[in-house]
Amino acid sequence: MPRIALCQVNSGDEPEANLKLIRSGVEAAVAGGARIVVFPEAAMARFGRPLAPVAEAIDGPWASAVASLAAEHDVLVVAGMFTPADGGRVHNTLLVTGAGQHLGYDKIHLYDAFGFAESDTVAPGTSVTTFELDGVVYGVATCYDVRFPELFRALADDGADVVLLPASWGAGAGKREQWEVLVRARALDSGCWVLACGQADPAATGITVNPKAPTGIGHSLAADGFGRVVAAAGAQPEMLLADVDPAVSAQARAATGALANRRL
Repeated sequence: MPRIALCQVNSGDEPEANLKLIRSGVEAAVAGGARIVVFPEAAMARFGRPLAPVAEAIDGPWASAVASLAAEHDVLVVAGMFTPADGGRVHNTLLVTGAGQHLGYDKIHLYDAFGFAESDTVAPGTSVTTFELDGVVYGVATCYDVRFPELFRALADDGADVVLLPASWGAGAGKREQWEVLVRARALDSGCWVLACGQADPAATGITVNPKAPTGIGHSLAADGFGRVVAAAGAQPEMLLADVDPAVSAQARAATGALANRRL
């Protein structure tokens, strides 16, 4: 069973400083026996600052530094970054690197909700993304993607038994409840494990951020295909470790019929 670490951190404005957070998280995760280390959306630089000036290709210096760190420790790392897009916008990209992988997933569903307009500065992706590691197929999704069950079903149709879900969830009344319900619901919809790693809550650690930006609420969690929560974090920075049994995904799909019995 792969052990997956969810590193719930507060990213800052500067990519170089955030590399230090990633190094510390990887080292702690490796010490805990993790094979995969997941960081939040916007791990490269938090929301609320201009994104175009920090955007780099996934073979640029920042992603290459993360790749070197993953190779040094023989793990796979997933971390949110920003890559250039047309028209002065960026892509909100998940970097997946290490253990023979180096690829990016561009967030498909943009957070034009709750008074925020991600599409003003971010261009949407178009491709569902999976990868294989040690005989297990993983899918990836980002934050607001969790509101769209079709994506998680598509990942399951492509063979995924586990979905890794970095996020930088927006704060507000009822938002924690929505986050937890949505993660568990997507696990049930798809029969996949969903491992959701959010930015820690800046308010819980006294960090000043742009109040209009979705800079995180913490409460990362791991749910299996039955919607059962097997690990959960609080609001402050911390690391969760979850041992994931892919066989549970097949058991969940057989029990619920949520994929096999679809009519639409």
